[in-house]
Amino acid sequence: MSKTVKDLTAGTAGGIAQVLVGQPFDIVKVRMQTSPAGTYKGMLHCAGGILKNEGPLAFYKGTLTPLLGIGVCVSIQFGALEYSKRFFAAQNVRHGRGGPDGMTLGGGELFTAGVFAGLANGVVSGPVEHIRIRLQTQSATNPVYAGPFDAIKKIYGQYGIAGIYKGQVVTLWREAVGYGIYFWAYEKLMQREMAKKGIRRDQVNPANAVLFGAAAGYALWAVIYPIDMIKSRMQTDGFSAADGRKYKSTLDCVRTVWRTEGLPAFTRGLGPTLIRSPFANGATFLGFELASRVLNQL
Repeated sequence: MSKTVKDLTAGTAGGIAQVLVGQPFDIVKVRMQTSPAGTYKGMLHCAGGILKNEGPLAFYKGTLTPLLGIGVCVSIQFGALEYSKRFFAAQNVRHGRGGPDGMTLGGGELFTAGVFAGLANGVVSGPVEHIRIRLQTQSATNPVYAGPFDAIKKIYGQYGIAGIYKGQVVTLWREAVGYGIYFWAYEKLMQREMAKKGIRRDQVNPANAVLFGAAAGYALWAVIYPIDMIKSRMQTDGFSAADGRKYKSTLDCVRTVWRTEGLPAFTRGLGPTLIRSPFANGATFLGFELASRVLNQL
């Protein structure tokens, strides 16, 4: 099995773990981001309303799309990241830096590898998250879409590929900036642990992968949350003036939200995100690291 196939497979394991752990928090975040100001008093009010009005299974509404899609997304993320790391390591070996194998990458190299991983991932994550958000925010009593495949069929039938990729510009900004920081933080923590204890990566305690993943997740959201909120607004907006489109572009969305709702709108829904982050991101890196160890023994 090639290194790339192993990376993609391990990434899929991490992605599945991320979705199963993080989905209930994500639906609360999206509802709070996209609802009019004052709809919810807070995270618990929002979660309680979902539970009361839609039942416990509503917390996993739209899960099929991310379970399939995010598995692919995280697979692409880690595949692109590890490919980039090997590329930089080869460069380092030629220039006599980064240790014997060149894999002790500098901060700039790690950030660049993360940006590449984010952009590669964004090609898939944009439409996956768009469909998921449409399903998460539609009415429980009078749904527009019967499921993810029905949503894809209807949106593509009416608006073509541009409809499927609605909000893609802001998605790529989010992925590039966010995953640059995300993987930089995680890899730096792993480097520090290996150097401090003089151990290989596969000897790092799995509990530390969870802790480092949680820290990386907080670094990610500290940087990208306002961008993510704009992405959610764009991906729940109408497709045309005829069906109630509010925003002409990403920049128009930013200006409109700032003018009509002010600064608090850019952090609405942050609570469930901060609670979700350590669990979802810790699970992601734990799944990836453990799967990598198993696959590297084959």
